[in-house]
Amino acid sequence: MKDQSVFYVYALKDPRSSPARPFYVGKGAGTRAWEHELRIDQSAKGERIRQIHDAGLEVLTIKLVEGLSEAEALRIEAELISAFGTEDRGGLLTNAVVPKGMVFTRKRNVVVPAGVVEKAQIALEHLKSAVLETTRANKDGLTNYEVAKCLGLQSDYGGGSKNYLSYSVLGILMREGKVKRLQNKKHVAAVK
Repeated sequence: MKDQSVFYVYALKDPRSSPARPFYVGKGAGTRAWEHELRIDQSAKGERIRQIHDAGLEVLTIKLVEGLSEAEALRIEAELISAFGTEDRGGLLTNAVVPKGMVFTRKRNVVVPAGVVEKAQIALEHLKSAVLETTRANKDGLTNYEVAKCLGLQSDYGGGSKNYLSYSVLGILMREGKVKRLQNKKHVAAVK
């Protein structure tokens, strides 16, 4: 059996401050933590890397925790992103957790603790990935009930089975053009 404890959680730190401050947290295996500097993208993280390089410095890449399963690494990554917060929510990190342009409105007197939006958005990305992977594997399509049941998302609250969570995720994937709904009410992965 292959060793599943190959994952780690890492931080990219900006050496222009003392102490160096983290600006990105991620999970990976192998050389993942160092790939950001090899392929600098157009994200806020990529811009920060460019600024550091333009100052004649190198990004400090630090493994924070090693020897983890993927599930452990995901949990620790989410906790750290939540704790440090993202720049667009007043925190330190450039992680693109909350979709750009998304406006969160809240009712008066609703307390939203720091970091919980990031946690929810990280969890949503994992749910979307699981649902999309499942629809791709079932070429004839799946109903919302089948998605909820096979992924363990089915509600049994009060004896009913209102599977709003899986339906919401399917709805988001349909809006993004990744899943489409057939006339027989089954959902299939959109061909791209």
